[in-house]
Amino acid sequence: MREQERGGAGGRRGRREDGDREGRREGGREGRQELPPQTPEEQARAICLRLLTGMPRTRRQLADALEKRGIPEEVSQAVLSRYEEVGLIDDAAFAGAWVESRHRGRGLARRALAQELRTKGVHATLVQEALEQLDSEQEEETARELVERKLRSTRGLERDKRLRRLAGMLARKGYPEGMALRVVRRALEEEGEDADELGYPGL
Repeated sequence: MREQERGGAGGRRGRREDGDREGRREGGREGRQELPPQTPEEQARAICLRLLTGMPRTRRQLADALEKRGIPEEVSQAVLSRYEEVGLIDDAAFAGAWVESRHRGRGLARRALAQELRTKGVHATLVQEALEQLDSEQEEETARELVERKLRSTRGLERDKRLRRLAGMLARKGYPEGMALRVVRRALEEEGEDADELGYPGL
């Protein structure tokens, strides 16, 4: 008899514990369901803040990201304009920092930098202002440094092939053809190559 009572009591306790656990699960689900869904404005702000936390972005980049996530255009424009007002979006500062970083780090010339900024949606006026950081003398000095670093790896090649390879490297980084050939020709002359045999007189 006592065993049956214990068994009955244990059964009741087990059912109560099961009920408590189930109630907690139901309560948790109900608690989550009580949270109101985000408005499009809240979604847009959250998306922008998350992207801006990783690195600076242009207004165009953020607008494209919001469009891909289905945020209505009028909502996107309002949020982006507000972020510009408070300084979280600053295309001019972005362009200036981009030019300095990419020129110093990758040796890119003005033409390549302008193309990169245009693809990121920076207005042409802001692109031009940012590129004013670089003058022709600085650009040519960077071109000489790039050639000096690459020169050793071309030793053993024919003179014309060396010139084409080095000048092509500068061209891919956006340097004008005339400047690229002039810088490479001078570097080869200083190394002892015969300038008259390089095939590009007058440069």
